[in-house]
Amino acid sequence: MRLKAEHISYKYPGGSREVLSDVSLELGSTDRLGIAAPSGFGKTTLCQILAGYRTPTAGRVCVDDMLLPESGYCPVQMIWQHPEQAVNPRVRMQAVLQEGDSISERVIEGLGIERDWCNRYPGELSGGELQRFCIARALGERTRFLIADEISTMLDPITQSQIWNFLLAEVKERKIGLLVVSHDEKLMEQVCDRIMRL
Repeated sequence: MRLKAEHISYKYPGGSREVLSDVSLELGSTDRLGIAAPSGFGKTTLCQILAGYRTPTAGRVCVDDMLLPESGYCPVQMIWQHPEQAVNPRVRMQAVLQEGDSISERVIEGLGIERDWCNRYPGELSGGELQRFCIARALGERTRFLIADEISTMLDPITQSQIWNFLLAEVKERKIGLLVVSHDEKLMEQVCDRIMRL
């Protein structure tokens, strides 16, 4: 499978400046692509467009030459930088997992998610614990591409290492294309096979 962004441009509603201008990229099912750019250069906006959360003002995003679905499960899943903003604070974590697409026990165990965490609310978990749930939710059976937007910025080094080791093994085994956004150049050099600069 191939994820393609073709000539993507984006301008915020009411804005005069293009945040993204004529950006194209391609990601295969075994690729690990890093995206590097200074703050404010539209990295997160590009991630949101690739995962179907925003519509570009120009250009298109396709998986195997088909536009992303407007409803139902999207084969491109995004893991957000701030997990506390990516979950409903009023539901227990078990319900957060169920928002995903048939999350396997292997993924839950591989991420070190403890059973009793599932009965808690998001506010009762640490940032690292919450991020594990967000990663698990994104790794549904039909996920073909994973977008990781600064996912380990707020994590301690041990948790960061555990999560990346699991993620890299998982995407390799399942042939999931991985796009990584990070300010950490060393991290991207370790986890990506190529780096694109916006």
